[in-house]
Order: sequence, then structure tokens, then C-alpha cells
Amino acid sequence: MPGDSTAYIAARGPRIEEALEAAMPPAGVLPGPLHEAMRYSLFAGGKRIRPLLVLASAEAVGGDPESVLPVACAAELIHTYSLIHDDLPSMDDSALRRGRPTCHVVFGEALAILAGDALHALAFELAAQTAERAGAAATLRAIQEIAAAIGTQGMVGGQVLDLLAEGRPSLGRFGSWPADRRQGVYLVHRWKTAALIRACVRSGAILSGAAAAQIADLTACGEHLGLAFQIVDDILDETGDSGVPDKLTFPYAFGIERSRAIAQEETGLAIAALAGWGASADVLRGLAHTLLVREG
Repeated sequence: MPGDSTAYIAARGPRIEEALEAAMPPAGVLPGPLHEAMRYSLFAGGKRIRPLLVLASAEAVGGDPESVLPVACAAELIHTYSLIHDDLPSMDDSALRRGRPTCHVVFGEALAILAGDALHALAFELAAQTAERAGAAATLRAIQEIAAAIGTQGMVGGQVLDLLAEGRPSLGRFGSWPADRRQGVYLVHRWKTAALIRACVRSGAILSGAAAAQIADLTACGEHLGLAFQIVDDILDETGDSGVPDKLTFPYAFGIERSRAIAQEETGLAIAALAGWGASADVLRGLAHTLLVREG
């Protein structure tokens, strides 16, 4: 595939959508309301960045994107479940997601929670199917990568830190947020967002038999790419209509202009991690640039 990320997304995006559709239970199958809520959130128009990164990393080490597609889709299911739960009244209490009512607004809080739970479970059921083509050992390792990335020192732990940073009274007895918000925002973003993006970049390569040195380079790429991705999201939220006052974000801690500079620095580090790769990593480099300059 060419290094042009726009062409890559156009080529791989429809295959990801097809695979996601095949993985999801039809809305009319019992329990219909649950499946409808799952589908409502999954097919809400996301960019599919995480599955694209799984496929691109596999191809960068000479792997077959079809063989890693179940894990790629699993990553998107996990991401969607996290968005449903983040939007809940007990979390961010968001009424809109991607320009339309959030899952709990449409289906009620209880069903939204269960839709997130079901997507989470289906993700690991789907990921296990990768063993048919990538082998059991590599599949187990990839599943471990993803599970760790969304656990207590990953996505879920990052959400807890985010809540602590807001100074919620219900969490006060469990600890307080460090005084240095600039240090804290890095930690929240590394756990809440960058950990899963790093796991996506690593898992595609692991499933494709990458060498240890290749995985080390991709790990560094994924860590910096994930951080840059969330910083850009923070900037877009701050300059758009969805910014949240006093929420621990890079613009809140550093200001808009410095945040833009940090995002550029992190993107540069992500690309630099692949300096010795040649054309095989062109798509990953292109995706890193595309994520930096996106406007939504």
C-alpha cells in the first residue's frame, strides 16, 4: 500500500466496517434493545484509528492485515465501550457524542452500561478468533497486551485519575491529586488514551511475527503517537463547543499554543522511532501526521 494515509484509510476503512458489521449481533436478535444500543454507539461515525493502527503495524512488518482483523475490530469495540461509559452521568455526564445524543440519553443509563459491558466481552471473544490464522501463542500475547492497556494502569486507571483530578468528593477518601498538574496530565493521557493506542501498534506486529527490535521501535512509536493523539483531541475540544472547564487537559495545564507544540514534538518522536524502517513504515508515518493535523 502507498504511504499516503488518506489512500490507506480509503482502502482499509471499508474492510474494517465490513468486519465490524459481521461481528455484531443484529438488532432484532434477542435481547434486541441491547444489540440496538451496541450498534448505535459502534456505528456512530468513528474514525477507526485503533483498528487502522493494528493493520498498519502488521503490514509494516510484512504481515497479512486479514489475519489481524479480529484484534483490530476488538480494539474498536473496546474503544466504543469506553466512550459509552465515559459519557454516563456518573462520569463525564455528556449529552452528545459525535454530534448526536449519547447512548444513555437514547437508551437509558442501565442499558448503556450493559451495552458497554457487552461490547467489552465481545471484543475478547473476537480477539480470540485470531488464533485461527496467527497462532495461539501470538494471539494470547496480543490479548494480554490489550487487557493490560485497558486495566488499572491503562485506560480504566486513567479514567480514575481523571476523576480524582476533578476533585470529586466521592473519591476524596481514596487519595488526592498531586499539586503538579503538568506532570499529572501526562500520566492521565498516557494511561487513559496512549496505552491502548500503543497496544494496537504492538499487537499488529506481535501477531505478524515481528522481531523484538521491531516491537521495541513500534512501542516507542505507539507511546508518542497515543499522547499526541489525545493532546490534539484536547485542543479540538478546547477550541470547539465541547470543552469542559477545569478538566485536566493539556490546554488547561499548558495553554493552547504550548499544547500544539507538544503535540508536534510527540508526533515527531513517534515518526523518529521508525527512522530505520524505510518504506515499510510509510503508512504509520502518514497516519501519525494525519492525526496531528486533523480538524475533528
